[in-house]
Amino acid sequence: MSRISRYLPLDALGQDSVALFRESYFKLQRPVILPRGLFRDYRAASRWFSPLSTPSTPCSGLNYPYLEPYGDCYVPLELTIPDGKNGNIFERAHKPLSLFLQWTRSVQSLPPADTDESCPIPRLYLAQCQLIDLPSSLRDDFPTPSYVTQAGKGDIYDTNIWVGMAPTYTPLHRDPNPNLFMQLAGSKRVRLLAPDTGRGVFAEVREKLASSQAGHGHSSAIRGEEMMKGAENQLLDRAVWGSSEQCKEESVPTVESNSPGNQSENGYDAVLHAGDALFIPTGWWHSIKGVGQGVTASVNWWFR
Repeated sequence: MSRISRYLPLDALGQDSVALFRESYFKLQRPVILPRGLFRDYRAASRWFSPLSTPSTPCSGLNYPYLEPYGDCYVPLELTIPDGKNGNIFERAHKPLSLFLQWTRSVQSLPPADTDESCPIPRLYLAQCQLIDLPSSLRDDFPTPSYVTQAGKGDIYDTNIWVGMAPTYTPLHRDPNPNLFMQLAGSKRVRLLAPDTGRGVFAEVREKLASSQAGHGHSSAIRGEEMMKGAENQLLDRAVWGSSEQCKEESVPTVESNSPGNQSENGYDAVLHAGDALFIPTGWWHSIKGVGQGVTASVNWWFR
């Protein structure tokens, strides 16, 4: 089976050029970070979020006066309650946006120690919210970048919004189409595996689940509920990220293969800040963690 030998920093495009992106990355299905800060002035970034001052580091918060008038809008929320013994307790349901806004207010009022990742407080994540489900005035805050409309055929399959309080987490999975992933607020760390490498890591996790009778027949490689709780969540996290100390933003760690005799491959590691965007080709496996403090938010387009 494939084992990850190390994670390499992902290249960034040297200039703002759709033509260069198309020829060197989109057509060749190579992942790349677009020029750093290219979308710093993106409409949703300035309207949905506002800077917050903290004693230690600046971070982002939600622009409540702008969003609260849309509180009756129903959005998909993921509720995660950490459970050290059995993995996460996880539920996904459509709830009013006002519920999410109230929760973020309450979390931001807590002392930093009470929002630590090891503290088992319930967490809400506005995850994979389809743009089409928002009111038209909010949809207007998400114009489609030219890198999506001009690099390929211009076909857009879906646009999704992700907003949460760090730490947020999406386990290892692959998407059915090319993906442009834009960071709107806060920071996220992304780990990428080529199709064959990721398939080997995912298969190894499935085998471990089957041997422990914890898999219950699930086989989907698309982000799903079974990945977000229990044994599958824990095994996927360990396979990609290693120990919790290896997930910190300050460095790009190396994960060594346990056995020199096993086939090993490199992965890629990228930290995205507000205004950055990442191209994830079809079939490339990826896992994403929100890092730092405050709100972390993204939008992604599936296109071709």
